[in-house]
Amino acid sequence: MESPPCVSIFLVLCIFIQSSAHGQSLGLEPFGRRLRAAETMEASQETKTRFLLFEEERDKGCQIQLNHPDTLQQCGFNSSLPLVMIIHGWTVDGLLESWIWQMVAALKSGLAQPVNVVLADWLTLAYHHYTVAVRNTRLVGQEVAALILWLEESAQFSRSNVHLIGYSLGAHVSGFAGNYIGGKHKIGRITGLDAAGPLFEGSSPNDRLSPDDADFVDAIHTFTREHMGLSVGIKQPIAHYDFYPNGGYFQPGCHFLELYKHITKHGLTAITQTIKCSHERSVHLFIDSLLHPSLQSTAYQCGDMDSFSQGLCLSCKRGRRCNTLGYHARRGPQSRKSKRLFLATRAQSPFKVYHYQFKIQFINQLEKPVEPTFTMTLLGTKEENQKITITLDEEIASNKTYSFLITLDLDIGELVMIKFKWENGSVWTNVWNTVQTIIPWSRGPLYSGLVVNTIKVKAGETQQRMAFCSENMDGQQLPQTQEKTFVRCDINSQKLKRKIR
Repeated sequence: MESPPCVSIFLVLCIFIQSSAHGQSLGLEPFGRRLRAAETMEASQETKTRFLLFEEERDKGCQIQLNHPDTLQQCGFNSSLPLVMIIHGWTVDGLLESWIWQMVAALKSGLAQPVNVVLADWLTLAYHHYTVAVRNTRLVGQEVAALILWLEESAQFSRSNVHLIGYSLGAHVSGFAGNYIGGKHKIGRITGLDAAGPLFEGSSPNDRLSPDDADFVDAIHTFTREHMGLSVGIKQPIAHYDFYPNGGYFQPGCHFLELYKHITKHGLTAITQTIKCSHERSVHLFIDSLLHPSLQSTAYQCGDMDSFSQGLCLSCKRGRRCNTLGYHARRGPQSRKSKRLFLATRAQSPFKVYHYQFKIQFINQLEKPVEPTFTMTLLGTKEENQKITITLDEEIASNKTYSFLITLDLDIGELVMIKFKWENGSVWTNVWNTVQTIIPWSRGPLYSGLVVNTIKVKAGETQQRMAFCSENMDGQQLPQTQEKTFVRCDINSQKLKRKIR
């Protein structure tokens, strides 16, 4: 379901209105000016960013102050454990958003190995007009870098054990922090959660989050639908692994038609929650990866969403072309070229779905093209799935093999049977088949309709390839409005062994 234009237009208009009302230009401060800012901060030895360490899930946070070693001990910082720092984004009300506490709780309870969890609270610099907040991201990045360098000096803490998780503008703050630290050894990891698009889209790597900012950079793009030349989340790849759930444009469950559900959950803030639903989905996908370790979402490297929707990109090739979305993303061989990965998700947590590619060869024995609407019921070793409606993008006009992606919310186990039904009933075709039956000397084949050859299936999560043939020996005809059963068949022939591309 597509996003109503008013959602992203509203956010984009906010940026334009604020910029013009205060005479702000839509440009960033030159990166070279950071040296003067660094000298100013070193002179004052104070930061406008508050760093809050959480010892327990429901802590309010204990403030660590730069160049005050006593605060490390008071707050319970453990230099032998990794540091995970959460960095929020732009704020329109000056308040910390509720997802922050959800992420803190997930990090404190959802990991086998404990970590130091810190929040970089830069509300005083984020609670401004958007263009001002954008300029402030450099200062905040510098302050985050200063804290990390100080921890190295005062607590013998390694920057390689740092994981920055930045949302929206916070993603670019993370990038600036990594860039400021520089040197031969980088910080360990940066995760960008729907990094902000306005004023960053198309900019150079030094002016945004980029793969150069940490040993491992991953990014999740969830709201890149463009309006008025801008998108709320950045569209271009900015990491070693760039994940695009549902294409990255818009997320299921975030349509304005879902507003009544948001009212039940969020009350008076429902409209705000609905507007930023897709943007914030990146955060909840990440939290979901912490809360459901047995339901990790797999993403697949692909050139674009159209190819992915045809099921053409479900090959992992020993793990080199797929990865896990969220906290448990795997570090692969690093290169300067970003890898774009796609996946589908559910509308609510747990977000994981199971991906299948179906390849079906249809033979059309009708003179006119056929409207391609079908239903399938999949039976696995664990359970039977509900009926799935399939509408192909084009009419079936000739002999052709169609490839498409199917996703299931439940794990049905190993697929063993497919029940296939051609839903589109044509009155003329029914009459024609009846006439041919009554008048056997009529020209042409006795059956006029669709013929289905072998159905080939590839399961993305298991990488298993399967072939299905008609259960009955009455031929390959697909009668209209009648369900036909296909069962696993022999795939030893070289023809069936060919890879599904």
